[in-house]
Amino acid sequence: MSLAVLLSRSLIGLDAPTVRVEVHLARGLPSFGIVGLADAEVRESRERVRAALQSSGYDFPLGRLTVNLSPADLPKESGRFDLPIAIGVLLVSGQVSILERTQDEATLKRSPLLANLVLAGELSLTGALVSTKGALAIALSVARSSPAATLVLPMEDAIEAARVPGLVVLGARTLAEVVGHLDGSNPLVFSEPAPLVEQASNQGCLSELRGQLLARRALELAAAGGHSMLLSGSPGVGKSMLAKRMPGILPALSHAESLEVASIAAFAGLSRPLSSARPFRAPHHSASVAAIIGGGLKPKPGEVSLAHRGVLFMDELPEFDRRVREALREPLENYEIALARANLKVVYPADFQLLATMNPCPCGWSGHPKRACRCRPEHVLTYQSRVSGPLIDRIDLQIHLTQEKEKWMDLPPGEASALVRERVTQAWYRQHNRQGGLNARLSDGQLEGVCVMDTAAKNLLGRLIDQYSLSARAIQRVRRVARTIADLESRPMIEAHHFAEAFQYRSKSL
Repeated sequence: MSLAVLLSRSLIGLDAPTVRVEVHLARGLPSFGIVGLADAEVRESRERVRAALQSSGYDFPLGRLTVNLSPADLPKESGRFDLPIAIGVLLVSGQVSILERTQDEATLKRSPLLANLVLAGELSLTGALVSTKGALAIALSVARSSPAATLVLPMEDAIEAARVPGLVVLGARTLAEVVGHLDGSNPLVFSEPAPLVEQASNQGCLSELRGQLLARRALELAAAGGHSMLLSGSPGVGKSMLAKRMPGILPALSHAESLEVASIAAFAGLSRPLSSARPFRAPHHSASVAAIIGGGLKPKPGEVSLAHRGVLFMDELPEFDRRVREALREPLENYEIALARANLKVVYPADFQLLATMNPCPCGWSGHPKRACRCRPEHVLTYQSRVSGPLIDRIDLQIHLTQEKEKWMDLPPGEASALVRERVTQAWYRQHNRQGGLNARLSDGQLEGVCVMDTAAKNLLGRLIDQYSLSARAIQRVRRVARTIADLESRPMIEAHHFAEAFQYRSKSL
């Protein structure tokens, strides 16, 4: 045959659109060209494929060889197209005859077009298949768009991709093994997925924190409803210690969520095992906008995406660059981040809980009962205004921690994280059964049907609106927190005391 058509996948962010790899061999002077908006990594496939074929015992054909990666307007990067290109070269040169098995493998039929086979993998010069990034993202995309397809990957990637339920994944170590499967001489075996790792939080237990009952209650509410939270207070009062214990009270990731989180980490070049533990990201305050939001010439996910389904902890929020702080506003509202470049737009998920801390003033001792603050009033105001109104208006819970009057050793140990986690898990269960998600993610349209208030709660809301001139966003966020309080108590309606408690967590910013 002079033309072979195979299927592969590109990678645009976490989306993996289909790419048709068309290989054509014609008479003429020997040449090898690749077209279809291929970047330098893909164009270098010519040398890798030539050497891999010869090292594997095959001949490189003499003639005019053209590879087209379709669609032509879709950017292609990485060496994952090496494998389909090499198979295509063997097909058009007549060195391989493809045998495609039926589902029951009772009969064999010849087919030059592998309609249900997706190939991806980089080749070394020896003919060995090399792992490439994005295997899990490709597997998830194939499972969504082509559930009947069979995915062929390097062995290391196949073990990872086999975790996607309902997807047939074959792993190979060399080009020769893939050829042996296609011609029927040595079929590949299905890859077995590695088991899910049950990881406990290594951030400590809430029982280690003594006192700060109001802050502990707010942390439980934040976990139960997916709410963002800002903790302020003097140094050593327990802000960071409290925030770092959030992962220990959050329910475990589901299998689908763990796959999603692992695919983001793998795409960013991080080695996160498939785990039920929710991500906890704590970037340094010197981090750039690109590090937090994502970016680069080829946009990569930032901390807001690496914290997807988990927690983004920003210690000393005012110390972060102003552009970083303001860039958080969009993902806090939309739960995703869109990175636009001249020739492409990439959308990464960013459904995270923001936990932030700050001191009350530059020196940190404003309001402390035993330490004198050295800051001038205008300096305090300037420092606090670094967290802008639009950003703080998007933070549901705003808690100020004060120094306990009793000595730390005289206070009783706090409640263990395991007990709090049980209540949080029950609250999550009620919310998902009722509206399919957490209260913090309720749209304005859902609020009327979910956040039903009794008469006393409505009257209290009216008085608070008149007294404090609440904005529409503030009202809706207080209602979501009140709904979470009611869910922790397993109440069908929001009562007045639920609303009163929810309001006190925002009163500092009004």
